[in-house]
Amino acid sequence: MDRLMVPVLAIWLCVAAGIESADAASGQASVVLPSAVEGWTWDGQEAHYDARTVFDYIDGAGELFLAYGFEQLAMRRFEKAGQPPLTIECYRMASAEAAFGVFSLERQGESIGIGQGSEQGGGLLRFWKGRYFVSIFADGEGAEAESAILHLGRLTAAAIQEEGQPPRAIGLIPGKEAGLVETSVRYVTSHILLNQRLFIARDNVLGLTRETGAVLAQYGRDAAAAHLLVVRYPTATAAAAAYGRFMAAYLPAAASRGLGQTTDGRWTIARQRRAVLAVVIGAPSEGVGEALLAAIETAGRSAR
Repeated sequence: MDRLMVPVLAIWLCVAAGIESADAASGQASVVLPSAVEGWTWDGQEAHYDARTVFDYIDGAGELFLAYGFEQLAMRRFEKAGQPPLTIECYRMASAEAAFGVFSLERQGESIGIGQGSEQGGGLLRFWKGRYFVSIFADGEGAEAESAILHLGRLTAAAIQEEGQPPRAIGLIPGKEAGLVETSVRYVTSHILLNQRLFIARDNVLGLTRETGAVLAQYGRDAAAAHLLVVRYPTATAAAAAYGRFMAAYLPAAASRGLGQTTDGRWTIARQRRAVLAVVIGAPSEGVGEALLAAIETAGRSAR
């Protein structure tokens, strides 16, 4: 995994050796992190950022974090003679759903069993647990550094006492039995983030917000691949309005039917059921799209 393509993310870190943190002062539960791992030691300096100053650290990517409800950021470096430095960067997000969303947006690999979801590759470890997303990486290569990153990740995950649930809409999508590519599941809270993964429209026709995000997933691969988009709205009225806007923007000629073919011959099918809007985009045939929507009904009954 290319670290340059993965947003650098962070958790609010609390210092075990008697340093008072902002979490403690505000009544938030603190996370006590290790100060050393496999011969790497923390250099004693910790940089902190909030929503007003986060652009000082990640200029150009702060909007992504804010879209998910970013609260606090901290960064530490660990050093060991003759070895590349290690960096831990973490966000404390507004909710577990937000932490899952940040993790999901750039996910590429299978889970390695750290936190509630994780991946490692190219000298980078990413995981989420509760309201926290953690990114740990080495400024260089080496087997010792890879081992230390994993160890630091496990210790950090153990220090986070809380767990959380991913977005409820995740429970509505069919699983591997329907051809789900598990690493493709994304949760996005703005149309800009959605368009980065699958372009829908310039405007926010789905009405995505931090409270009403969309789950995007791929089913099948190559010529058989199709995308499924599921949004759970606060009310059926809101879902119906989003359905109308989507069809008018994406398939205006087929708005009355709720399905149609795009210029590439692929099928798009949209259905609203009470407060849920489900859209299959790019199905190789009408039958494939309808079968995927039917599987949503089954998954939804199981999730209730």
